[in-house]
Amino acid sequence: MDRRQIIIGGLSLAGAVSLAAHAQAASDSLADRFAARLNAHDIEGFTALIADNYVNHQVSAAAPPPAGATPKQGTVAFFKARLIALPDLQVTIEAQLAADDKVAASFVYAGTHRGPYFGVAPTGKILRFTSCDIFRIRDGKIAEHWGMGDIAGVLAQLKG
Repeated sequence: MDRRQIIIGGLSLAGAVSLAAHAQAASDSLADRFAARLNAHDIEGFTALIADNYVNHQVSAAAPPPAGATPKQGTVAFFKARLIALPDLQVTIEAQLAADDKVAASFVYAGTHRGPYFGVAPTGKILRFTSCDIFRIRDGKIAEHWGMGDIAGVLAQLKG
């Protein structure tokens, strides 16, 4: 049994929702579509997942948004740079949970460093890092985002 099933099963046992309903919500979640678009390196499809009036509550000094960019443009630019730096990037979901208008997921990213990333020239190293993200969904799109990415871990792998 994987972590996703354990979380879903635990909710069912707690009486929060039925296992079948939660399993369906998890398999169709925006987090799954988020990972799938990145795995396909489909930046247009990825961009379409984000509402135009998107609010990003995760601000990082290590990866500030481009000057004058909207939060949506900044997020798209961040992931576009990630796909250029890691052209074989694959994203998996360790666990996720959906409730009301929110989806939370623990993502694992893995890829080979073949392009500039956080100002570091390509090293050829295989990078593996995680993020935990919460998305508020409105009209089938990401309206708000809260998250914690392991940028320090990425930088340590790049320089180590």
